[in-house]
Amino acid sequence: MADVTDADGLTVGQVSTRLGVTVRALHHWDEIGLARPSLRTAAGYRLYTAGDLERLHRIVVYREIGLGLDRIQAILDDSTADVPGALRAQRTQVAERIDRLQQLSAGLDRMIEAHERGLLLTVEQQAAIFGPQWNPDWPARARQRYGDTTQWRQYAERSAARGPEEWQAVADAVADLDRVLGDAMEAGVTPGSPEANRLVERHREVFASYFPLTRQMQVCLCRMYETDPGFATHYDGIRTGLATWFRKIVDASARAHGIDPDTATWQ
Repeated sequence: MADVTDADGLTVGQVSTRLGVTVRALHHWDEIGLARPSLRTAAGYRLYTAGDLERLHRIVVYREIGLGLDRIQAILDDSTADVPGALRAQRTQVAERIDRLQQLSAGLDRMIEAHERGLLLTVEQQAAIFGPQWNPDWPARARQRYGDTTQWRQYAERSAARGPEEWQAVADAVADLDRVLGDAMEAGVTPGSPEANRLVERHREVFASYFPLTRQMQVCLCRMYETDPGFATHYDGIRTGLATWFRKIVDASARAHGIDPDTATWQ
């Protein structure tokens, strides 16, 4: 090979910058015979000609659409290769990938909205599912209070995956539990009894539809049920004094598990 100078072609670094390909990739393509520079300087430095750049451009395009290096080399070096056929097959795969990405994008949009709103239901859907006593401001209030907690993130992830039918199932489970709690109080079930403790565990199971509920968190939640006017009205509408009785059976269960209800925290 006759001696050449840098003016006869582009260096590896220049090609890397121009095509957005790493120097390491260019060296690798050279080593496997996929894209070898046509020239070298007397000092052994690679130099790429205009023809080399044309081949490199095609490699970059084929790689972007997902073809493997072996397939790219076959297309470039085999004059009998069915290039249109290979590209059509790759176009089909690209279209499928675009569809998957669009679905992923829609899922991310829904997840973002769930983190910001909590419930992805219209006010009318909320009323139909949760009943006329439901306050559509409750999700916003919950986000203000718990938006920075792990539990809100868990709730949002569950919410993003639910539509009206799934929320209806949750609402039905909660309503059934409320009815059972009211019946148990009326029947004289006492805090600390096996039946009361079973109801406490059932509450934790049902509440897991929103997020996992520890025993300490359950104590704090029932404190809120008793003191918050909205929740107290809800439970007292089922049975007068139900919110207080519910708090008492949860407290008794907590003590049985070594938790002091008076010092319990949201953890």
